[in-house]
Amino acid sequence: MEAERELPTVVARMWGREPASRRGPRPGLTLGRIADAAIVIADAEGLAGVRMSSVAARLGVSTMALYGYVESKDDLLAAMVDTAAPDPPEPGDLSWRAYLAAWTRAHRDFLASHPWLLEVAPLTPPVGPRALRWLDRSLTMLTGAGLAAAEAVNITTTLSAYAVSAATLAVAMSGTVDEAGPEGPAGYAAMLSQLVDADGYPGLAAALESGAFGAAPEWVEDADFVFGLTLLLDGVEALITRRKEG
Repeated sequence: MEAERELPTVVARMWGREPASRRGPRPGLTLGRIADAAIVIADAEGLAGVRMSSVAARLGVSTMALYGYVESKDDLLAAMVDTAAPDPPEPGDLSWRAYLAAWTRAHRDFLASHPWLLEVAPLTPPVGPRALRWLDRSLTMLTGAGLAAAEAVNITTTLSAYAVSAATLAVAMSGTVDEAGPEGPAGYAAMLSQLVDADGYPGLAAALESGAFGAAPEWVEDADFVFGLTLLLDGVEALITRRKEG
């Protein structure tokens, strides 16, 4: 029988399974405190401001004191991602569809509230208790609706990607498209109107002419989000129906 692999230090600590540290953790310092301090820095300065030295300075400890809890910046980022995530919505009496709509919306909202998460969360496999709770709740609802586990994983991944995309758009359009770009959807549409023509970009030109990009804030808020989410959930519902008929 294959021996059980030793958990990485940061993963063990996220789950409350204190490993024996070679460096000797500083009494009173915890992984939660370290992650909270790093999140404060990231919210204010972005990920560029998060360094082992800057986190240690915020906590009033030496940089070496952190290494009993996180062995690298990647470990620190993993802890930050899990700590920043709230608990997922609870299913209660919701149908699978109503729950996944609430799940995806909540996922989008917490990502948008910490823009730095959009840089790291999609690249960090869920390993902490909070991140895995989000995965668990979605899988539970989808398998309960009659889908196979592999299908439920693929659907959850798709909904997560949609939440990331929606949060990225919301964050981008809440300020400027880039440093030289126009502010808000109205400015973006005005810029595009100067760049594209019906010969080279017929579909985009027609959308601009119709006002599809619009000046209203709904362009990056609820209406478009609900529209896209409805399309995704319609597809899931069709798959569930086929499985039941089959």
